[in-house]
Amino acid sequence: MDLQKALAQAEQWLKWDKNPETRAEVEKIVASNDEKELIKRFGQRISFGTAGLRGTMQAGWSAMNDLTVIQASQGLCVYLEKMVENFKSKGVFIGYDGRHHSRTFAELTAATFASRGATVYLMQRLTATPLVSFGTTAFGCAAGVMVTASHNPAADNGYKVYWTNGAQIVSPHDKGIATEIDANLAPWPIDVPALLKSALVHDPVEELIRKYYAAILSKCCYHRAENAAAKVPVVFTPMHGVGKEWTARAFETFGLPPYIPVPEQIEPDADFPTVSFPNPEEKGALDCAMRTADRNNARLVIANDPDADRLAAAERQPDGKWKVFNGNEIGILLAHWCWSQYKAAHPDVVPGKCSVLNSTVSSKMLRAMAEKEGLYYEETLTGFKWLGNRAQQLEQNGYTFIFAFEEAIGFMVSDVCLDKDGVRGAAVFAEMANYLDRQGQLCSGYLQSLYDKYGYFETNNRYFFCYDPVTLDRIFAEIRNNGQYCTHVGAFKVKHIRDLTVGYDDSQPDKQPLLPVSKSTQMVTFTFDNGCVATLRGSGTEPKLKYYVEFSGQDPATVHRVLNEIVDAVIAQLLQPEKNGLLKPTD
Repeated sequence: MDLQKALAQAEQWLKWDKNPETRAEVEKIVASNDEKELIKRFGQRISFGTAGLRGTMQAGWSAMNDLTVIQASQGLCVYLEKMVENFKSKGVFIGYDGRHHSRTFAELTAATFASRGATVYLMQRLTATPLVSFGTTAFGCAAGVMVTASHNPAADNGYKVYWTNGAQIVSPHDKGIATEIDANLAPWPIDVPALLKSALVHDPVEELIRKYYAAILSKCCYHRAENAAAKVPVVFTPMHGVGKEWTARAFETFGLPPYIPVPEQIEPDADFPTVSFPNPEEKGALDCAMRTADRNNARLVIANDPDADRLAAAERQPDGKWKVFNGNEIGILLAHWCWSQYKAAHPDVVPGKCSVLNSTVSSKMLRAMAEKEGLYYEETLTGFKWLGNRAQQLEQNGYTFIFAFEEAIGFMVSDVCLDKDGVRGAAVFAEMANYLDRQGQLCSGYLQSLYDKYGYFETNNRYFFCYDPVTLDRIFAEIRNNGQYCTHVGAFKVKHIRDLTVGYDDSQPDKQPLLPVSKSTQMVTFTFDNGCVATLRGSGTEPKLKYYVEFSGQDPATVHRVLNEIVDAVIAQLLQPEKNGLLKPTD
């Protein structure tokens, strides 16, 4: 886009935008004739995909702001009118997190829907993301909207959409909604304050609380009678997010003693002042919580990310050192716990009719457990939009859903709602830890017993920042090499290659992958002769090129050494950070 077209787009913006702050931003850019900034802000629209919207909060078509939220809401509203029978009476369920402007964005969304005569359930307090997934189905809504950017930096926000089943949208809904957004860009004339006070807008908080906590007690808690005597103090941090009250009530529902809060992080703070990134996965993110635990002689730390859909955990070992569990370790701990407890409570259950799922970049240890236990196992593409929808499909086919996870500390215990949930996950993990304590075992010891039973699996998952989409595409084009993929990575021979961007899998007789193909997402998996699996993918929500490498065997020292050799070879040969300008995380 050239300067004149960008200026024309900016003028259109000024005709539509009613927010004085963002109007002032644009007026300043126009007055300075800043070509680079004009093209950045108005050269392309923020894209709507299966993750909804996510981006920096600032003025312009390319960002999150009042106008782009209104436009997204109008497009979603028109799409639902066309696609969902009795949409207006079913309505939408809307929540928001503690980020800057989240409540405003939620209220604009609510008013937009109410202006078309749709019922709106608008949460009147900061909300954990999984509660919107749950609320969508609990209230029989046509869709749900959660205003959140999860664990992104403080400058970001997002707009996440759930379908009628409470799972994140998948194609073709994303494309259909995007089409309607583009067809309904002019803001509808609405009176936001009046609409928010109308009879169409309801506060569902108290009813939601009753329904959600009754559901997790019924489906996720197995030892409530013993939990009152729990002797493992738990330190909890919501990472400056919304989890404080929601997770406290989950502990109360399970009959667990109250958690010990991390004082510096327990209250919502949209600036996330004590962490570089508000993501419990990041190195050092749990340091503050572990210091709190040391002061209180507590050996277990549990964390939510800011919108409370993820779960992290750390445990102090007998030597005084802390073990921070990665997502795959928490995943296998919870998977085995959920299965063992469900089986004990339902001794006549047929294992083969019970399902466990994880994403293709998550640990294959779950597959090993499923094979040994006789459970039905599947892997999906990355993201809970795939895991949640597949869990429901399997239930409709007669399977009992037990558990799903992905390595990015996302866990779905039972089918309370079809999305990852750090609220119920926190209570389940605390119950598990206390049960193990009564057996004289740590969580780390439990994990070791699972390695003894199913084999030792180790992962090395990390990322580089890649801020230029052209560079990302070039890296993957070089990996593909016009279809002549490499036969070796370093000294390690490649056995199979699966490319879910172009639709190629040489492990299949017809060379067609079993998982869905997406041309818009870069994702290539290498399986080596020694059984190691390495996947490279571009993140859908952040400027990152991620790598996931896993190796398994009987001897942990050998597994560790070979795994790191393969990771080094993958980085040096396939990613070439220096040549491609990839940046390492600062930690």
